[in-house]
Amino acid sequence: MLDRHIRPLIDPPLNRIGRRIAARGVSADRVTLIGLGLGMVAALLIVLGAPLLALLPLLGSRFADGLDGAVARATRKTDFGGYLDITADFMFYAMIPLAFVLADPETNGAAGAFLLASFYVNGTTFLGFAILAEKHGHQTDAQGQKSLYYSNGILEGTETILFFVLLCLFASYFAPLAWVFGTLCFVTAGLRVRAAYRIYLT
Repeated sequence: MLDRHIRPLIDPPLNRIGRRIAARGVSADRVTLIGLGLGMVAALLIVLGAPLLALLPLLGSRFADGLDGAVARATRKTDFGGYLDITADFMFYAMIPLAFVLADPETNGAAGAFLLASFYVNGTTFLGFAILAEKHGHQTDAQGQKSLYYSNGILEGTETILFFVLLCLFASYFAPLAWVFGTLCFVTAGLRVRAAYRIYLT
């Protein structure tokens, strides 16, 4: 929901930085992997009971996630690069909730399982919609220039990052926050299925 409002603000500075990085011979795929590595460091810190310390690599990971596209635009966009980017994103989105579950399974287990299930369902509807959009030649740049169709929803990347920041700041409230956010993910998935039904029922 917020991505289309955030992109015009962050894309120009990201593009400038991306051009500088590309000029030094750093590939977009390398930036993607650096971002994934930072996300894994954040998850490890959460497991070790240091969610506040995890904020720095977590935000660094999301900065790299925005930067890899800018580097690709400054050099050459590839299908594999887009594939690697979405794979890294989904791994990051899975590992942060899992880290909170591993940090306190008794308190966070049920809520964490519900949250991960909602991510799974929401991700399935997202990728399925992208396949249908590609098949029908539909395009959008509302969330920026992407290698696949990004369907909008109540919860998008910006909301998820803000949610993860809240989890790190208020780790003791993981369970109630996860129940609420997971429910909204299921609602987002349902609305996306409804949109696909209305657009692609042929």
